[in-house]
Amino acid sequence: MFEKLELTRMAQALAAHSGARMAVIAQNVANADTPGYKAKDLAGFAEVFAEDGGEMRATRPGHLTAASSVAMPMPEQARGRESPNGNSVSLEAEMVKSVEARQNHDMALAIYRATSDVIRASLGRNR
Repeated sequence: MFEKLELTRMAQALAAHSGARMAVIAQNVANADTPGYKAKDLAGFAEVFAEDGGEMRATRPGHLTAASSVAMPMPEQARGRESPNGNSVSLEAEMVKSVEARQNHDMALAIYRATSDVIRASLGRNR
């Protein structure tokens, strides 16, 4: 039932995007001291969601089916200064990005909960 509602589909996509972005951020932090490592990031959710008319793009052929959830875009090299060893990870920037990703994830969960509450109320069920 929830899969058919546009708002819940968008909230699900935002939560998935935020989780994938946190994984990329964690990889950047883990490689903060690796010589030559280039920081990566995902495109913003609005860009990714709007690219295909509200559908997330698949990362490989056959990845998405009608019943499956959305796919994440591939991480791209993030802009930033390089240290003398060629590493471009800034721990401060990664902290800011992780807070943004967490806030987006929390917002997606709040939207999903609110939608769930509205549907339950419309069916006459309490929590």
